[in-house]
Amino acid sequence: MTFDFFIPGFIATAVIFGLIKKVSVFDSFTAGAAQGLRTLYSLAPTLVGLIVAVNMFKSSGASDLICGAASPLCEALGFPKEIVPMVILRPVSGGGSTALLTEVYKDCGPDSFAGEVASVLAGSTETTFYAIAVYFGSAGIKKIRHTLFAALAADFTAAVMAAVTVKLILN
Repeated sequence: MTFDFFIPGFIATAVIFGLIKKVSVFDSFTAGAAQGLRTLYSLAPTLVGLIVAVNMFKSSGASDLICGAASPLCEALGFPKEIVPMVILRPVSGGGSTALLTEVYKDCGPDSFAGEVASVLAGSTETTFYAIAVYFGSAGIKKIRHTLFAALAADFTAAVMAAVTVKLILN
């Protein structure tokens, strides 16, 4: 309730500050909005391609195939196999991995080892492909090979360290 006036107050402050500095506030606003639309226009093809690729990955069954192949290794290493789909989907889709997080909570419970590892993972990783698509796309960078490898290695490391951290600290 106290934040109900935050956004209008922020806008009023910006307008007042602009008037004090003798800046054409409306012209500055429309120029910024136009730049935002140009940025959206340049990013739209990349984002549409990413969304199509994510849906194809899920619909093709490739995710299930990879998870099934990784399950024996996860069991041998003491890694919760219930979060393997989340580990695979997290670099691609934040919304999809959040849905998988809630499934882990429903199936295993939020206080289970799998639930705790999934929680740490959700808070410590990035949607790698989305970030690369947006930031590199807006900057016009085409060569992402080294960045992609490093980011996926960081995602894998985060998954392993989430399990290790939970095992050492919480269990």
